[in-house]
Amino acid sequence: MSSGTGHHVRGVPTGPLDRVLLVWDAPNMDMSLGSLLGARPTSAYRPRFDAVGRWLLDLAGPDAEAEACVFTNVAPGSIEIVRPWVEALRNVGFAVFAKPKTSEDSDVDDDMLAHIDLRAGEGKLRHVVVASGDGRAFKEPLEKLVDTATDVTVIGFREYAGFALASEVISFLDLEDIDGVFREPLPRVSLDTLPDEGAWLPPFRSLRSLLDRR
Repeated sequence: MSSGTGHHVRGVPTGPLDRVLLVWDAPNMDMSLGSLLGARPTSAYRPRFDAVGRWLLDLAGPDAEAEACVFTNVAPGSIEIVRPWVEALRNVGFAVFAKPKTSEDSDVDDDMLAHIDLRAGEGKLRHVVVASGDGRAFKEPLEKLVDTATDVTVIGFREYAGFALASEVISFLDLEDIDGVFREPLPRVSLDTLPDEGAWLPPFRSLRSLLDRR
């Protein structure tokens, strides 16, 4: 994360750098990816955050500070499972905001918005990138941010980011279109992307799971 010390041109201080901020909604992105796959993602279908980081640095260019943050909930009993993932993120250069999941209503949306507001209040926020498909939480605040001359991009999955695709002021980028984010192409056959010859849409769960619901 930035030290905020600014930079100099020929010995003349020019103030703090503009900031390009990524906030990643881990609960929402995990849920969207699981829904897309119809199963828990294997390693081949988990996003590579080093590729996301390189993309963000390219977006920021040499004249802006890139800041990448992942926001996540930690459910009771899952600390040892989550810890290696959190440490890997921090090693890549991401900050992690972790919050205990104390109830079904525990989420990180308000924490993400608070951090965006904090950076916006510093007056140097050039571009905000939000990784989430949660239009209920983010559509209105992000569209208001555009009114302050801050660029806004949503990254995620087109199947679950209708609010961004429909917005006239928010840009959208499908996560799979970022180079190197996934080791293998996602199996994304949907009603929106049917080939001319047709395609099978596999079940999300075994038919036998019906017997478990009685």
